[in-house]
Amino acid sequence: MTAELALSLAQAAVAVIGGGSAGGNRGDAITPVVNRQGIDERRLRVLIVRDTRESGQMLEAAMAAGITAAGGDALLAGVLPTPAAPLLVRQHRFALAVVISASHNPYADNGIKLFASSGFKLDDETESQIEDRMREPFGAAIRIGRVQRFADAPEDYLSQLLRRFADLDLHGRRILLDCANGATYRVAPELFRRLGAHVRVLADEPSGRNINDGCGSTHIDFLAEAMKPSRYDIGFAFDGDGDRVLAVDRNGSVADGDELIALIAGHQQRAGLLDDKGVAVTVMTNFGFHSAMASAAIKVATTAVGDRYVLEELLRRGWNLGGEQSGHIIDLGFGLTGDGMASALLTLEALGGRDLSERDAMRKLPQQLVNVPASDREHVRRALASELAQAAITAGSERLDGRGRVLVRPSGTEPLIRVMVEAPTQSETDEVCKSVVVAITVALEQQAASQAST
Repeated sequence: MTAELALSLAQAAVAVIGGGSAGGNRGDAITPVVNRQGIDERRLRVLIVRDTRESGQMLEAAMAAGITAAGGDALLAGVLPTPAAPLLVRQHRFALAVVISASHNPYADNGIKLFASSGFKLDDETESQIEDRMREPFGAAIRIGRVQRFADAPEDYLSQLLRRFADLDLHGRRILLDCANGATYRVAPELFRRLGAHVRVLADEPSGRNINDGCGSTHIDFLAEAMKPSRYDIGFAFDGDGDRVLAVDRNGSVADGDELIALIAGHQQRAGLLDDKGVAVTVMTNFGFHSAMASAAIKVATTAVGDRYVLEELLRRGWNLGGEQSGHIIDLGFGLTGDGMASALLTLEALGGRDLSERDAMRKLPQQLVNVPASDREHVRRALASELAQAAITAGSERLDGRGRVLVRPSGTEPLIRVMVEAPTQSETDEVCKSVVVAITVALEQQAASQAST
């Protein structure tokens, strides 16, 4: 991720959105400006949000340069959680929002997400148009845009959260927050304090290189250890860009995304807030979740891994709640993407004054996850299709039918086969998982031997 790439992407995005793609050529998303000659110039307004990585300021400057070089106005909101972008882009009718973040990844990584004026991420067709435009040369712009600081962005974001949870009174609650040295390090403590909570904060001193480093939702043990003295009622750990959250009770026990969604779904169903009484989750969701939802007469739709698939399913079915085991929870009653801070408040809302340690929304089944490495993707495909692997998967699935499950899938990014088994006991989970992993390993070895012999 280079400054040159960011600049080129920004120029192309403004050119495409300004040309009318993705609903971006809206009059209310364009700034009318009368210059000294009395000519009415109209410029697209683009919001830029970033996390705390050391490369963030460089990429922010490059994006702003690209936006203004293409004739748009860049509004710099500074460090804010990713979910602030879709909320602010709709509230202020911006043509586009840019988020510079690599979410839960290490500090050396970075990425760029684009949100349309609707608040949704750009569709595939618009992204393809932008990629095509990046391959074309850019000439000098007829008009050059402006760069402005958007100082009100944090307050505007907090105001939307406070309006949604205006009835949530946290006075007397002692809450520990792990901000992952990331995008929530300022706004999360402020939000909980305004709702009345007594707040202590961990990992709120970003250096540019310590984001997600041994802290946050991807290193939940850090918060769990801090909770063990039981000085706090509940703890929440966010990831680097603030779109995920995991919770820890006063005893140091972790509640993952599955448990939080089950808790929230049950509350929303009782309150009549669960649209069509359904939730969308991914194939990684614990089997215990499905059992709990069946008992509560809540429908469940299962998608591929990834928040975009959960969102697509929610929109297709007209449901409002869904998410992932990782703590990425979407509530369309508030926002169009996962929001860790909102999800934490949804959890407290669902608890209704009860202690998280008393949660009973679902019973998690023991789970075993094993990654089986392969030399290449073709070996992955052939091994999964082999009789040996299929027989082991079928045998495990039949053994656990109605009591657990076996899930085997290729990694989407690496030459790996991911094996997940859930069963009523840990010993049975381990036993079934081992049998499947052994069969797949042998199948991979056979593939490698066959290739070597030819």
